Amino acid sequence: MDILLYVVMLVLGLIGSFFSGLLGIGGAIINYPLLLYVPDLLGVAQFSAQEVSSISMFQVLFASLAGVLAFRKHGGENVIHKRLVLYMGVSILIGSLLGGIVSRYLPSAMINLVYGVLAILAVVLMLIPSKGQQEQTVSTDIPFNKVIAISSAFSVGVVSGIVGAGGAFILIPIMLTVLKIPTRVTIASSLAIVFISAVGGSIGKLMAGFTPFLPTVFTVIGSILGAPIGSMVGRGVNVKVLRYGLVVLISITAFKIWSEIL
Repeated sequence: MDILLYVVMLVLGLIGSFFSGLLGIGGAIINYPLLLYVPDLLGVAQFSAQEVSSISMFQVLFASLAGVLAFRKHGGENVIHKRLVLYMGVSILIGSLLGGIVSRYLPSAMINLVYGVLAILAVVLMLIPSKGQQEQTVSTDIPFNKVIAISSAFSVGVVSGIVGAGGAFILIPIMLTVLKIPTRVTIASSLAIVFISAVGGSIGKLMAGFTPFLPTVFTVIGSILGAPIGSMVGRGVNVKVLRYGLVVLISITAFKIWSEIL
């Protein structure tokens, strides 16, 4: 039974990280409900929301790292907005660390509720037309509101640390619709920001406990395998397809979570 559990965790990690590399997300928006429902459905394990959020956070950490390395390997660093990553990265690191620690004291229902609210908010923001749909390859000349960037990253970090996410599924809409960052720059930069967020969140989860070691290890292995594949596929996909593909994925996830809550 343990072997089947580890195979399932490996596959789930691969699925989440594939979408991480493809759409610039850490994978938690997909993996959270998968980890919550699939092992239980298959009869291999039943994880609490705290355990799921912890596994998911470590999956995000390694999936986003693999995605960043894949982008750099193929010259993608030229579309990473370094100043934006600095401002939002430091802020989200502090927020996710706090959120990871706070999650220890929250009941499972509250963690699921936080996730459900974030998923709906992400869908709404992604459906708002924005300047972010435009192509742009030079990232260093794009102006942005530093106050909004810092405050939004901190807020996203706190709630993402609670549910075990890197925060990209809500950061991407903010970067596109509020900060007006072009889509490809957003996707590349969000991977770096999410990795920084996941570092803080992972430390917070370790401090909070609730981390099943071997299931987490196999999920991480799957993440390392899937992210480069998603990144490779993503380079050949139209920007609008990437944007609305993300909307569809988040919508499906939101429906699953809220159907369980209600």
